[in-house]
Parts: sequence; C-alpha cells; structure tokens
Amino acid sequence: MDAGVDTLQKALQINLDPRWYGTIAEIGAGQEVARWFFRAGGAAGTVAKTMSAYDMAVSDAVYGKSDRYVSKGRLQAMLDHEFQLDVDRLGDDRGDETSFFAFADTVVARSYRGGNECHGWMGVKFQAHPRDEPSQVVLHVRMLDDEAALQQEALGVAGVNLLHAAFFQHHQPERLVESLLDRLTTGRIEVDLIELSGIEFRAVDNRVMALKLVQLGLSGAAMFGPDRNVLQPSEVLRKKAILVERGSFRPPTVVNIAMLEAARAQFEADPAVAGREILLLGELTMANLRAGGDVVDRRDFLARADLLAACGLTVLISDYVAHHRLAAYLAWRTDGRIGMVMGVPSLIDLFDEDSHAALPGGILESFGRLLKNDLRLFVYPMLRDGGVVTVDSVAVGEELQPLYDYLNRRGSFVGLDHRPEYLPILSRDVLQRIPTEDTSWESMVPPEVSAVIKKRGFFGYDRAR
Repeated sequence: MDAGVDTLQKALQINLDPRWYGTIAEIGAGQEVARWFFRAGGAAGTVAKTMSAYDMAVSDAVYGKSDRYVSKGRLQAMLDHEFQLDVDRLGDDRGDETSFFAFADTVVARSYRGGNECHGWMGVKFQAHPRDEPSQVVLHVRMLDDEAALQQEALGVAGVNLLHAAFFQHHQPERLVESLLDRLTTGRIEVDLIELSGIEFRAVDNRVMALKLVQLGLSGAAMFGPDRNVLQPSEVLRKKAILVERGSFRPPTVVNIAMLEAARAQFEADPAVAGREILLLGELTMANLRAGGDVVDRRDFLARADLLAACGLTVLISDYVAHHRLAAYLAWRTDGRIGMVMGVPSLIDLFDEDSHAALPGGILESFGRLLKNDLRLFVYPMLRDGGVVTVDSVAVGEELQPLYDYLNRRGSFVGLDHRPEYLPILSRDVLQRIPTEDTSWESMVPPEVSAVIKKRGFFGYDRAR
C-alpha cells in the first residue's frame, strides 16, 4: 500500500499547526520519521532539532550509559533528555504559546547479513497544552518486511502516525491506537506494547490498551504483570522456562491454582529446566473474551485481569485459538522448556479432528507443531460418572486412540497429582453462586480472589451484603 499521500498530509497538518514544536531523535534506521516532515514542507514551524547518534560512545555521552541500546530504558532517557532541553532552552521565549514535544526511536532494522530480530522502541513525550505537564506514549514495534529499506519506510510512517495521534487524538485513546497503522498493514509492522502515561492519560488503564492491540490485530499477543503494568513479551519470555495455563478464569478457582502448582512441581524436576527462571502465565484468548460474540465486555475483562493479578500471575492475551500457534509464539521468544497446563476436558478437545481442519496435515500436523521442542502438556484429572479420569484412562475416538496412546507413552502428556475435594469445582458453578445468598463459592476460590470479588463487586456480587 502506498503510504505517501496520507502520511505527507499528516506531517503537513502537524507542520502547519503552530502549537507543536520539538525534537526528533532517531537511532538505528536513519532519519525516517524526520524525513516526512521535511518532505511535507513547513518543517521549520515544527522541528527544533533532529539528531542521530549511531556511535555508542556518542549516544552514551548524550543520554548516559546503557547496557542495551534498543530498550525501553534507552528510549526513556532520550525522551526525557530531549524534552527537557527544549523546555529549558525555549520555554522562556515561546512557552506561553508552544506545546513542546520530543519524539524518539531506537531500533535495529535488517542488518547487511540478515537473520537478526528487527524491532525497536518508539515514543513521544509532549505537552497537550502550553505550560502543561507532559504526557507520553511509548510503543514497542516489530518490523516484518524482508528488506531494510521497506522496514525503514514502515518505521517512518508509524512514527508520523504516532505523532499525529498523540497531538490530535490524545483525548480518544482507543482511536489513537487504531490510527497507529494507518497506511500500513500488520504484515509490515506489529505493535506488541503500548503504554500511555502522564496527565492526559491519567484515566487510561493500559491493560485495556493491550487488549485493544490484540483486538485490532496490531499484535497476536500482549502481556501485563501482576502490578497491572504492560510488558514487552519478548523481553519477559527471553531465556525463561514457561508454564502457561489457558482458561476463562471467570473467576480463577482453587483448581486453577492447584493445577499450576502441581505442574510446577513436575516441571522443576525436568533437567532441562534446571537453572532456568520459571515464568507462570495465565492466558486469555480473544475467542474466550468474546464468548461467541464480537464485542469484549471491558468490565468483565478487567475483573478477570484483576483476579489473576491477585493470584500473582502474569497475564497473556492472545488471538491464538489453536494450541500449536500459542506454542510457536512462545518458542520463538525463548529457548527454554515450555509446558501447557490444562484439564482432561481440554486434552480430549484436542482430539477433535474438526478443530484441526485448517491445517493441510490435519490433527497429525497440529500435534507435530504443538509438541516439537519437547513441549509437554501437564494434565489435571476430572470427574466423570463418579470416577476420576486421568491421562492414563482418557478415551478418545476409536480411530484416534492409538495416536493418543502413543503420545502418552512418549511422555507428551504428564498426569498431575490432584486433591479429590477440588475435582467437583467448576468456574461456571462458582460464577452462578456469586450473585446469590449461597456463600459456598468463597471456599472454591483462593482467599485473595474472594476478597477482591467482594471488595469490587465483581460478577454481580452485592457489596451491600
């Protein structure tokens, strides 16, 4: 798609608006963003300074030493330094009518030899009004074009989009997110983190912005921690051993936590995990959040997010319904062992051939992709007809039973120890009891989950009770 016309118009609109004046500092792929403003004309009304500092010693001299040059920390140092310079140097003369800004990016594009990860950090720190406290938008982007020149072009367009959105759509954060890929496609740029902060965004919950990235397809996944702060997935997952539990978590029950704890005990015993930090993830898929419809209930999403945070879990939101796609996403970002935690019902669902119809090789290809790199499924038992069904007693379709038995014998399915009193507990039963006078649900969820549900009135709980 030709990015030229609309991107030039955005740059020109900024150039012709007398409010905005500031610095554009770029490291790693040339003056890709600044170039658009000079091409559009009238840049003298917008750009106080542009700069690049490719030499590490020069960059360190300007922004301070850094262990990693393509990092959020380096980006923040650039934004803070350049913004403050503009305010200090120009504030007395033009601060009453000027909204100062600093745009920065630090990226690594396709190298001459190729094969490297092409990604970067990009952000803008700006005053929405003259003499205002600053606000800030920070992105992490992955550049997906095969050629360096195309990556640089896409980066420039994304930067203009970011500046235009920050200046003209800061009062509509969701529209700001939507406009980031104007004149681009998700095949060229992926945005897997957005963080809005400062006075203009004081009411923004960045977890909702993370959800928006996945909803819009700007990223296949987004992540935030127990402290509610958004996280850059590749940095968090790098070199870790990962245990991920997929679920609705509506609400998280004692069974969900027992499954993770039992899986962790087995996972830690794997020699391949020795010496690795283990990351526990609670994963929510978009399909689960939409619950069969097209609209995500934000209050419901944030309730689940808060409850998973109360359990101390890092949350991954993904658009990967197929288990093998989630496995591929994680495996690309860590060389550590990966385990998936599930109940027997989910394991049985994996042997539904219709759910693998999108792959040319069907169920065999799906399991081949899922279980490569020695990924294992840690499986919690279930109750059926008064008996306990474990990985060793699961029955699937007659034609698929030999496949199941083979995978089980090779150790792909790991049975988990269980507490018999937990097996009858189901999230949907807990959910139905929360709005009623029946208090038995409180013992079915962790104490911290019960406390948050009652304090916040989640899932219809009557706080006046």
